Amino acid sequence: MTKICIFGAGAIGGYIAASLAKTDSKISLIARGPHKKAIEENGLTFIKNNKSENFKFKITDEPKTLEVQDYIFISIKAHSISNIVENLAPIINNQTSIISAVNGLPWWYFYKANTGTDLDNKCIESVDPGGKIWNFFNPEKAIGCVVYPACEIIEPGIIKHNEGERFSLGEPDGTKSERLKKIANLLIAGGLKVPQKKNLRDEIWIKLWGNCSFNPVSALTNKTLDEIGNDKELLNLVRKLMEECQLVGERIGAKFNVSIDDRIKAAISVIGHKPSTTQDLNAGKPLEIDPIIGSIIEIANKLNIETPNLKSVNSRLKLKAEKMGLYKRLDLIEKLTI
Repeated sequence: MTKICIFGAGAIGGYIAASLAKTDSKISLIARGPHKKAIEENGLTFIKNNKSENFKFKITDEPKTLEVQDYIFISIKAHSISNIVENLAPIINNQTSIISAVNGLPWWYFYKANTGTDLDNKCIESVDPGGKIWNFFNPEKAIGCVVYPACEIIEPGIIKHNEGERFSLGEPDGTKSERLKKIANLLIAGGLKVPQKKNLRDEIWIKLWGNCSFNPVSALTNKTLDEIGNDKELLNLVRKLMEECQLVGERIGAKFNVSIDDRIKAAISVIGHKPSTTQDLNAGKPLEIDPIIGSIIEIANKLNIETPNLKSVNSRLKLKAEKMGLYKRLDLIEKLTI
């Protein structure tokens, strides 16, 4: 029986858990607070297409109470991963695979990336300060993941699916490994769409394109995607941010198989939606800034690429979040993203 742990049983982690519950895998959840208490007492309720299902899971806030896992999904904010790596030591061995289901550039990005730059096989400090995640987990354990669904916790223990069923997976070196096929097949058996990608980094950049532009612009203005689309000045800023992002991505080998115009059209066609960064801001939750903007600036600086608009928006968003107590600066990241 395949042992799978989901660290962070929030909206996306809960969706993964509810899907895998339909397979013969042994699923464990790591969570805390009211959400953990509710799942412990009443199970996890997952609502999709107006149909409600309830699942019982082993759930804990102490990883050491679990056995060693075959796969661990990490579904917390990317900037929080370095704070929890040591807690996972008791459930990891040499055979454990780690799948980070997060936004932004992943901590393992330059492992076997073959970009032809000095960045290969090195950590991204904006995502992984000091290489803590890289050194503790070892990037050999990583399987890449790009998350597309949108879900929300409507109250502790209850998750509602809004849209999307796709989780793209891929090995950092692009191979179709047995461990990749195994977890992909389990997720597919649970009802998800799980393409196994040879060039997952291209998808990472296409998603990051939107995250680094619409997310900060929305967070700074509190506007929905369609409202941004109706504002010429903001739309022009979004375009400049995406152009700078593409310049950096292409420099390290990413292929953007969609035009900026089409990417913008797809985003602004969504009515009434505010990106996750704006939702977090309005909910008083810490903001995910460095993995979705700072990481691009860090790479650009190391490769001598100018990104004035990304730097300006990054600075403004950090200042706003800092004043609200939702962002804490690190000297290391500040030096790398000036």
